[in-house]
Amino acid sequence: MPPSLRCGLFGLFSIAALAGLPLACQSGGVGDPCTPEDEYNPQFSGFAMTEEHIESRSFQCRTRICLVNHFQGRVSCPLGQAASAITDCGGPAGANDERCDKANGEKCVESSLPGRFVCHKPNDCQQPNAAPASNAGKACCLPGTDTPVSVPVCGQCDRKANRDAEQAVYCSCRCGTADGAPEEPNFNFCTCPTGFTCSEIRPYIGLGDPLLTGKYCVKEGTAYTTGTFNACGAVAGNHEAPCLGIGDIDQ
Repeated sequence: MPPSLRCGLFGLFSIAALAGLPLACQSGGVGDPCTPEDEYNPQFSGFAMTEEHIESRSFQCRTRICLVNHFQGRVSCPLGQAASAITDCGGPAGANDERCDKANGEKCVESSLPGRFVCHKPNDCQQPNAAPASNAGKACCLPGTDTPVSVPVCGQCDRKANRDAEQAVYCSCRCGTADGAPEEPNFNFCTCPTGFTCSEIRPYIGLGDPLLTGKYCVKEGTAYTTGTFNACGAVAGNHEAPCLGIGDIDQ
């Protein structure tokens, strides 16, 4: 069994067979990019910057934890898309192409929601690491597919505010208990690598899985402060309510 998997199983599920091992959780892989499983949900419109999300069974991460640290939108769709950018065309696929911008190559296709057909230009989906100008006008799609997402999605917050995907969504590991939480002498906490700091992500309130509360390794300088004025900054994409941020395509 790989060390990272052994660590994840022990830390998250408290497997009795591993309880006596003196090994510390491995921090290898902390900072690796990850796409949260929620983004494969056809109805998922994106994360909210006011919340955190800890995916504890991520097989994209050697640490098994994909951390979403106060991030807005979808990792797979940097600019998001407004409701006005989604054009219903009825269906079935190909039968109502005349409702779409055929001159621009759009066709009537089935969207991520079964039974809902929208206009979509084939292979014209936003890419996670592309520049705003390259993604402009393109659709949000299910990760790794050409299937358009047919719900509005907020654009990511400004990279200057450290709330874009690169600074707020990546593989992490649990490095300590939350302030005021009971001690966990049998949990093998990780040590954060260079460039990361151990920061409280989920406070202890006595609810939910206690093994997910506490502190995680986050990139230095990216800790989120509740109530920070205009913490989202400029948004190079959809900033229509209820999205946070202000519009600014020139980042």
